[in-house]
Amino acid sequence: MKGNKTILITGGAGFIGSHVVRYFVEKYPNYSILNLDKLTYAGNKENIQDITAPNYRFIQGDICDADFLSTLFAEETIEAVIHLAAESHVDRSIENPLEFVHTNVIGTVNLLNAAKKQWNHDMTDKLFYHVSTDEVYGSLAEGEFFLETTSYDPQSPYSASKASSDHFVRAYHNTYKLPIVLSNCSNNYGPNQFPEKLIPVCIQNIVDNKALPIYGQGVNVRDWLFVFDHVTAIDKVFHEGKIGETYNIGGFNEWKNIDLVKTLCKIMDKKLDREEGSSEKLITYVTDRAGHDMRYAIDSTKISQELNWKPSVQFEEGLEKTVDWYLANSTWLDNIKTGNYRK
Repeated sequence: MKGNKTILITGGAGFIGSHVVRYFVEKYPNYSILNLDKLTYAGNKENIQDITAPNYRFIQGDICDADFLSTLFAEETIEAVIHLAAESHVDRSIENPLEFVHTNVIGTVNLLNAAKKQWNHDMTDKLFYHVSTDEVYGSLAEGEFFLETTSYDPQSPYSASKASSDHFVRAYHNTYKLPIVLSNCSNNYGPNQFPEKLIPVCIQNIVDNKALPIYGQGVNVRDWLFVFDHVTAIDKVFHEGKIGETYNIGGFNEWKNIDLVKTLCKIMDKKLDREEGSSEKLITYVTDRAGHDMRYAIDSTKISQELNWKPSVQFEEGLEKTVDWYLANSTWLDNIKTGNYRK
């Protein structure tokens, strides 16, 4: 991607998306950035209220509305897409799988169709970048790592919906020659994450002296990636990734859930000036999630060697930055808890 481009970023009011939008708006003033978000419960305009640059515009809309997307692509002459819009919480997918099929599968296909229709006469210097998850690969045994060639084995409705969307993106490349790239990333953490995921839930509950719910025995392992490192990886893949290729983005940073939470408790005790060990007493073990994958771990060798990217933030450093942000943005959290964030 070079020159003056109009780039559509979907899901740009969400956790990862808001950081991507801000980064691209600030780093590439020659790009026109269109931020498309439906503003569901996890899409929060407070995440992007500081973005006021002349090369930026917010559009509220639904990727499940095919006619809306077709009109948008025609009117805005969109030349590239960074697709992050998705339902992303495993627990919610277990409760309502069909919602995840609509957004993650049908919504992605609608975007692909809109791009194909608009770009069909000229695919030159166009790009559809699909941002996905490592959960599509399933669960790993100790000592194994996800590669870009690892077979898909999704275990939850969420990961199944993301796996399906990945397959459709590749199918449109193979069948229609749509220029695409994909990336599959490990667990993100950092500022602005909706408090349903492990780290923000624990931060909020420690502040409120509420129980810290840990699934099973807390021995499930995840690879954690600071959201700003993910953003720089997305920048690399978008500008330097090879058409048709997939890039795994990981933090080389595996933690058992229980060890992560205990580390977070120590940080919180210090920040809140509480007696050491007091937050850890809030840990409560709950019935394990259905189909809970035991371990995820990404091998990021490909993006490291081919695109010269690697994570820059150490986990304890990133965790402390995350805690500092949540403690400094109590109004944001209060609005989330009361439901005022959509207004």
